[in-house]
Amino acid sequence: MTHFASRLVRTIKRPLVLTGLVLLPLGWGAVDAFAKDHAFLINASPSLPNWAFWLDKHARIERGSLIFFEPPASRLVEVHFGNGAQLFGKRVLGVPGDVVSHRGHEVFINGRKVAARLNETRLGIALHKGPEGPIPDGCFYTGTSHPRGLDSRYAEIGFVCRGQILGSGRAIL
Repeated sequence: MTHFASRLVRTIKRPLVLTGLVLLPLGWGAVDAFAKDHAFLINASPSLPNWAFWLDKHARIERGSLIFFEPPASRLVEVHFGNGAQLFGKRVLGVPGDVVSHRGHEVFINGRKVAARLNETRLGIALHKGPEGPIPDGCFYTGTSHPRGLDSRYAEIGFVCRGQILGSGRAIL
C-alpha cells in the first residue's frame, strides 16, 4: 500500500468507526421495534399448504386473512399437538355479523357451504359441532380447505376472538 493510501485509510477509519457507533443504537432500535410487531413462523401442520409465514401483529383482519391464534386449551389439542402453548394458523371465513349454520355435517356461512365436519379426529377423539348463529363482534370463523383441519367447524375451537389472535400473516415459502 502506498503512503498516500495508508494515510487515507487512517484518516477515514476513525470517522467511520465513530459514525458506526452512533448509528448502531439507532439501527438496533428500529430492528427491535420491528421485531415487537412481526415474527417469522414455521408451519408444522398439513392444514395449510405453505411452511413459512410472516406475521404482522397489527395487520387488519378481514375475510380471507390468514390469522395465527392460540387455540383453547383442551385434551384434544394436547393429544394431537403436544403439551405447552400451541399456535394455529387458519383463514378467516366469517367475520362479525355473518351467520353460521349447520345442516347435517355441512357448515354454512350466510347460506354458502364452507366446510364439512367429521365425527372424530384421526386418533379417534370425538369432535363436536361448532358454534352457530351470528359471529360476535371481535370474533371470527376460521377454517382451511384441509378435510381434517381443526378449526371453527368444531366446538373444540369455536369462534376465534381478539384475545386469542397474535396477528395476521402471509405465506412466504
